[in-house]
Amino acid sequence: MITGCSFGVIVIEGKQYTSDLIVYPDGHIEDSWYRRKGHSLSLDDISKLVESKPEVIIAGTGVSGLMRPESGLDKLLLKKGIRFIAQPNQKAIKIYNELSSIKRVGACFHLTC
Repeated sequence: MITGCSFGVIVIEGKQYTSDLIVYPDGHIEDSWYRRKGHSLSLDDISKLVESKPEVIIAGTGVSGLMRPESGLDKLLLKKGIRFIAQPNQKAIKIYNELSSIKRVGACFHLTC
């Protein structure tokens, strides 16, 4: 359960994180996550998450939603049987908390802009 988020900070299961991160379907968290192209999200950036075989991947695109998925990423993931949802962090967190109890969900969060 993700219980809080503000600029540069996210709280998951009571622990505070201050760097971009990936949440795997089994609950494992990889912090200090970096993308190849800064504010662009590519399939390569989430390849390990895809390998974990989630049903859904939720991308928190930042507090203001400035991180953008590369064109066609949603279609590439759908071909792998993975639904992709990209939203600003507050909305992404709400969706993550709702879906993670009923589906195998992974997520990635950009914690700033």
